Amino acid sequence: MKDRLVTLIGGGGFLGRYVAQELYRAGARVRVAQKRPRDAWFLKPLGGLGQTQFAAADVTAPGSVARAIEGSDFVVNLAGTFGAKMRAVHVDGARNVAEAARRGGVEALVQLSALGADTESPSAYGRTKAEGERAVRDAFPSATILRPSLLFGREDAFVNRFAGLIANAPVVPVLRPTVKFQPAYVADVAQAVVKALAHPAAHGGHIYELGGPDIVTMAELHRWIAGAIGRDAHFMELPDALGGLVALFGALPGAPITLDQWRMLQRDNVVSAGAGGFGKFGLTPTPLAAVAPNWLVRFRRHGRFGQLGEAA
Repeated sequence: MKDRLVTLIGGGGFLGRYVAQELYRAGARVRVAQKRPRDAWFLKPLGGLGQTQFAAADVTAPGSVARAIEGSDFVVNLAGTFGAKMRAVHVDGARNVAEAARRGGVEALVQLSALGADTESPSAYGRTKAEGERAVRDAFPSATILRPSLLFGREDAFVNRFAGLIANAPVVPVLRPTVKFQPAYVADVAQAVVKALAHPAAHGGHIYELGGPDIVTMAELHRWIAGAIGRDAHFMELPDALGGLVALFGALPGAPITLDQWRMLQRDNVVSAGAGGFGKFGLTPTPLAAVAPNWLVRFRRHGRFGQLGEAA
């Protein structure tokens, strides 16, 4: 990967920052392409002198994507949304990236999808991710498609969000307490991305499902977080009828969940039996308990000086 140019579409996001750092370590040059490049300027000091470039690109505008990809050896599409433009970003946008990559003669393309991508998914997110995979494979058959589970890491909006609720709310509602997750460490997924780029002959044309080593229910995850931050939390497991009612108000500011996210929770989010995963890249996935306490410490009553197990 040394001195090769890799364009990260949406590279300033949560996963993108970790992919960029893996590429820096591999000696690659990184071009971060997104709507507002200034939102990713924090990446520049993480690389060496001249190792980072920035480009303005909108995946829904094919011309801007083609300009951003021009001259690239490899491309990674990290663009995604939970908003109203899911089809435009996940399907049309993914197609735009794949077509531009093909026309630009790039050596390898990695498309980030999601665990649970399925044309029969009850959620628009799952359906559009699956349709986007199909669009990418039609335009760039040798693309590697990665389907990561829910990602955890220092800056995540998943584990940290629950930790904030547990630390501050007298009673914490738990939606869909029995649904199962297989959360993956964001740095592990970033390593898989770079390995897929570095070895297109081995990984091109394949779909991999990336889940962590632990399968936990929503209720178990809440209890683990409470223990990790030393909080004696009170949980209220909501029946589906009430949880669905909460989701109906998901479009309102401050709502805990959108209706489409509620629909996503109707299915377990775990790796399919027999699916290729981290092992195909020679990686051993990191358990949540091995790394999360390092950043969850800020949610303890007295920060890093708090004692585990103390009551809130």
